[in-house]
Amino acid sequence: MSMTLAEFKATLKASEPPPALSPALVALWHAGKNDWDRAHRIAQDIEDETGAWVHAFLHRQEGDASNAAYWYRRAGKAIAREALEIEFEQIVAALLID
Repeated sequence: MSMTLAEFKATLKASEPPPALSPALVALWHAGKNDWDRAHRIAQDIEDETGAWVHAFLHRQEGDASNAAYWYRRAGKAIAREALEIEFEQIVAALLID
């Protein structure tokens, strides 16, 4: 499925995520809908660096900096310092390209 960041963000108006999204993007979709618990449950089941990156973002969003730092290390990413919305867009854009 080919989608831009703007198109992804437009789907946040729907009640369900688009069917062809990867699990990491589905987790971010739920995060974008302010459903942290569902996003976190999905991210916990993704056992690769992408899942760790999303997991890090979610813990940062939650305000748990030490747990977020652990997941950033697992993802091989530097700890994000920009606004959450900017990081959200950066992760979504990177995953839409993959």
